[in-house]
Amino acid sequence: MLVPLEQEGLSFQVRIHFTDLDSFHRSQTLGYRNGYAVVRRPTVGIGGDRLQVNQLSQADLDELAAKVPALTYGQPRQAPPAQFVPAHVAFDKKVLKFDAYFQEDVPLSTEEHYRIRQVHIYYYLEDDSMSVIEPIVENSGIPQGKLIKRQRLAKNDRGDHYHWKDLNRGINITIYGKTFRIVDCDKFTQVFLESQGIELNPPEKMALDPYTELRKQPLRKYVTPTDFDQLKQFLTFDKQVLRFYAIWDDTDSMFGECRTYIIHYYLMDDTVEIREVHERNDGRDPFPLLMNRQRMPKVLVENAKNFPQCVLEISDKEVLEWYTAKDFIVGKPVTILGRTFFIYDCDPFTRQYYQEKFGISDLPRIDMSKKEPPPMKQELPPYNGFGLIEDSAQNCFALIPKAPQKDVIKMLMNENKVLRYLATLESPIPEDKDRRFVLSYFLATDMISIFEPPVRNSGIIGGKYLGRTKVVKPGSSVENPVYYGPSDFFIGAVIEVFGRRFVILDTDDYVLKYMESNAAQYSPEALLSIQNRIRKQEAPAAELDGQQAEEDPGVWDMEALIDTIQKQLKDRPCRDNIREAFQIYDKEASGYVDRETFFKICGSYQLPVDDSLIKELIRMCSHGEDKIDYYNFVRAFSN
Repeated sequence: MLVPLEQEGLSFQVRIHFTDLDSFHRSQTLGYRNGYAVVRRPTVGIGGDRLQVNQLSQADLDELAAKVPALTYGQPRQAPPAQFVPAHVAFDKKVLKFDAYFQEDVPLSTEEHYRIRQVHIYYYLEDDSMSVIEPIVENSGIPQGKLIKRQRLAKNDRGDHYHWKDLNRGINITIYGKTFRIVDCDKFTQVFLESQGIELNPPEKMALDPYTELRKQPLRKYVTPTDFDQLKQFLTFDKQVLRFYAIWDDTDSMFGECRTYIIHYYLMDDTVEIREVHERNDGRDPFPLLMNRQRMPKVLVENAKNFPQCVLEISDKEVLEWYTAKDFIVGKPVTILGRTFFIYDCDPFTRQYYQEKFGISDLPRIDMSKKEPPPMKQELPPYNGFGLIEDSAQNCFALIPKAPQKDVIKMLMNENKVLRYLATLESPIPEDKDRRFVLSYFLATDMISIFEPPVRNSGIIGGKYLGRTKVVKPGSSVENPVYYGPSDFFIGAVIEVFGRRFVILDTDDYVLKYMESNAAQYSPEALLSIQNRIRKQEAPAAELDGQQAEEDPGVWDMEALIDTIQKQLKDRPCRDNIREAFQIYDKEASGYVDRETFFKICGSYQLPVDDSLIKELIRMCSHGEDKIDYYNFVRAFSN
């Protein structure tokens, strides 16, 4: 059954089969072939009836082909454009590597006529540039490394450049006049070219340089026809030297001595050298060598005894045997040039060589040190009596004598401390009985000085009797002298000074204070003498005054006068430092100062020198025209 249809100005007929109305789908007109979409005409209509091929005219077909699908299905959606990737990003760090070589002529060499140089050709895909690099061979003498820097290389004269499509295995390419033969490529290059549809040639074997291969061959060995190979000895034992320590004993001859030497034996040529060993201040010229390095003959032929050795050198014809390493053994003598050297030691390398070469392992060192004689006891010459014994002994210890060492601490603690004693001379001569002396003992240096106050019309010149010096006790030995100390001076003691005997009669107040503070140093006899003196001082002053008036009212006794002045000045402050002021000006510790200095010190301490009693005391303490005894004067101003 044919049914007319009209749609959008088109009129056509549709045959409807009512016999089979169970299938109403349209035939498929789209399909794929080899991955491509294709359009095919429908052959079966609705209901399964076959369609006539020529039912539609060409105009109808053209009209259907020109029909816009948008009228039926609406406006289609456009697919997003593909993302653009530049070449320098897509091919970044992607390089094609080819192994190649080129041949170079060598015109100025007799050993090689040409040279094969192996290179690597790199092709950079990101910018189609190329570079040629030759691996560096050590000590080749040829500038190697980068032969052609990275750049685009011209392929012909028309300006074309090499492309990766032009590269393959087993071809020649010319770059800047040099022809490179490509023999192989790496794995990445092979995969890339095959993925682009390029068929690769089979790889070739890399050509080798003939001169380089010749150098790799082992050297030719030469056999020396002589019995002994001196070159082998030189190369084997170069810089190997045996060192021996020897001694030459020449004490049997006049002015002979024992001298040490070092013997060097050079294994490379069997030569011997003897070196001198110099010591400091040995008095010899600094010659380093006793014998220059040379071969030493051990046994000469009989006719060579008269050989003029000073003119000609000894050869093998004149020598039966030369000295070798086995002739130098520790503990045995060896005679060289008429001198017999005794070898007593060697270095560790020599011991190791003898153990490996000769099997001698026991080479002990021999002690050659001389035993020093026992030190001689230095005997001092007898004391001649001049100066101190310690000072005189320094001339025996050194050429330039030094001053004896002093007790510095004792000197600092006892500086300006002087013990003064009044003494008389024990002598059978009647004129010496009335002589008085002032003995001064210096605690800082243990020295004694003696001063005799001058007395008018006595016939004896006063002044310094003995300068500062140490006085040895009688009975002490010269080797161990014993000097007078502070404990030997007390009232009643006898002091012997260089054959003169002095008896101590009195002391000053400072000695009494010193003995009280250092009572442990003094004997009971010395302390008893001090007690007796104190009792005399405590005697009543009235009795002394009465006795003085009865005997001679116009004449004062010094002790009574001092006691009277002390009573008169008892209300005034005590001036104990007056004595120290006088001692500063008394450099010789004599107990006297001149008049000008005396009145100057009295004025500085505001002493009443205009008083009649003090004037009388100054008159009694005066000795001579210009000296005043400040020892008794100060007693009047101290309690």
